[in-house]
Amino acid sequence: MNDLEITSSDLPGLYQSADQASLDAQCIYFRSLKWYLILLVLAALIAFMRPNDAFGALLSASLFLFTLGILIFIRVQRPDDTWYNGRAVAESVKTRAWRWMMRAEPYDDTQNIQIVSGQFINDLRAILSQNRSLSHFLQPASGILDPISNKMALVRSISVLERLEIYTEQRIQNQANYYSIKSQFNKRKARQWFWVSVVLHAIAILMLLYRIKDPMIGFPVEVIATAAGAVLTWLQAKKHNELNSAYALTAHEIVLIRGEALSVKNEKQLSEFVVDSEAAFSREHTQWVARKGD
Repeated sequence: MNDLEITSSDLPGLYQSADQASLDAQCIYFRSLKWYLILLVLAALIAFMRPNDAFGALLSASLFLFTLGILIFIRVQRPDDTWYNGRAVAESVKTRAWRWMMRAEPYDDTQNIQIVSGQFINDLRAILSQNRSLSHFLQPASGILDPISNKMALVRSISVLERLEIYTEQRIQNQANYYSIKSQFNKRKARQWFWVSVVLHAIAILMLLYRIKDPMIGFPVEVIATAAGAVLTWLQAKKHNELNSAYALTAHEIVLIRGEALSVKNEKQLSEFVVDSEAAFSREHTQWVARKGD
């Protein structure tokens, strides 16, 4: 059944809407934060270069005013909340969809497809109801798609071993690849920004030591300190170190989960296997959302 590929477009429209809303909000959040930090450093640089100039003071004050506006925008609009809520809804819908396709609990009733389909739709409705604040950001185009696509129904209708093959290749392996790539990416980024921070701190220290030798020389120590603070803020927002550890752990856990597929022979075993797998997939994201709320 390798020709039966489940893509994002085959999942419920609510998944696609929430996923896109999350990606858009994430982009807005980091773009706003990036410009906030850039303008903050630039304002400090202008204030240093033109300390006694009225135009320089006015320009620096204007930049600080822009950074204040960005800060207020982030605080009022809360794109980070939309980003996290959208991700939570998308992942919840995806988990429900794969459980439904695999006939896993609570959708293991094989006698009446109407009952489990109705239960699935009610669960999607409950997910949306619990995240009503996200409704303003959902895309209406994908929202009108059927919650149960033809491919989802087709996968549910095939045999246990065929469903198991699709699940291990298109769900488990895809998740393992995703977390492995993300772990390596965040590890690389964490190392890069760490060295940027080290270099900025070293420059500031050298400037201060040289100022002891020649107190009259003017070095932009304050600007370097502002830049170092901006790097730290960016690192805290990106959470590269935390995500590297979380993604690496989840990737190893998923590899171990895949080995359990060898013991699946019947509907009950497949249901238990899927439930355990989906719980592992959601654990990392649930912990990430919880850390964000701290």
